[in-house]
Amino acid sequence: MGQAKAYAVMSPTTPFQPWTFDRREPGDKDVRIEIAFCGICHSDLHQARDEWGGSKFPMVPGHEISGRVTQVGKKVRKFKAGDLAGVGCLVDSCRKCENCRRGLEQHCAGPVAFTYNGFEKDGKTPTQGGYSSHVVVDEAFVLKIAAGAPLERTAPLLCAGITTYSPLKRFGTRKGTRVGVLGLGGLGHMGVKLAAAMGAEVVVLSGSAAKKADGKRLGAHDFVLTSDAAAMAKSAGRLDLIVDTVSAPHDIGAALGLLKIGGTLALVGASPKPLELPAFPLIMARRQVAGSLIGGIAETQEMLDFCAKKKVFADVEVIPPAGINAAYDRLVKGDVRYRFSIDLSKL
Repeated sequence: MGQAKAYAVMSPTTPFQPWTFDRREPGDKDVRIEIAFCGICHSDLHQARDEWGGSKFPMVPGHEISGRVTQVGKKVRKFKAGDLAGVGCLVDSCRKCENCRRGLEQHCAGPVAFTYNGFEKDGKTPTQGGYSSHVVVDEAFVLKIAAGAPLERTAPLLCAGITTYSPLKRFGTRKGTRVGVLGLGGLGHMGVKLAAAMGAEVVVLSGSAAKKADGKRLGAHDFVLTSDAAAMAKSAGRLDLIVDTVSAPHDIGAALGLLKIGGTLALVGASPKPLELPAFPLIMARRQVAGSLIGGIAETQEMLDFCAKKKVFADVEVIPPAGINAAYDRLVKGDVRYRFSIDLSKL
């Protein structure tokens, strides 16, 4: 076993604190990664505070991991010591079910092993995430990061990037597609950047007028204030796709009215409370609401390669591990532009 340093929560109501635990030694097909940076995802907060239920403690969150390979098993073929590498939301799956065979490991029929708050393939060993010094993962679930990519800005791509890339690709985003991004936070800012890089006409949909300038800076072509009834009415029927990144209860009925006939609203933000879905905006214009959960390993690698080619990286505020508690409090208030990235060299 190898000792890993980390920041962990011991219960839903206690703050993060330094913690040491055992990581397994690399097996024949495993890769050991010294973690350089780990992004803070809103789902980390939900799970650390047990807002979704089912949280396991002690918990080391973190599934936006970037770093450098320090050791590989004797049967590893894709990586060598010194390579840049990343780990996202998954560290294993059954690899046998229909979904896994289709490259949809995130929808594995089970057992799927999440990077934290789950169990490894033995069904007994708790998985612990990237707010730590190193991680050991089967090479099949390790992603290649391009040489020269900024690791602090690449880490959030492993969740925020793939979460928005997947529905954009799935629903045919290309040059001329009109894409609305609802909510300009950690997910939303990546949605804007990626859609713009794909050639789409991008519209930021936000309840905060203060986000307008940032939207344009990130690549958006227009901005609609969702609290402005006149602006919303003017944009009715305008969009082909809306990527809804809001992770709090909100009115999706008004957003549906912005879609063209046959348009799609793709939910990627996970509200802890159910959303109301009005029937008439769907029925009268043949619109649809879809969900999307991260992406499979191959699609995640595709996203990383796309981002490296297009120079699309997350906007981050780098913090030391000791700043995690303050960062969580700021995250609740929406006070981050646009992702916290933890510098794990400061452990």
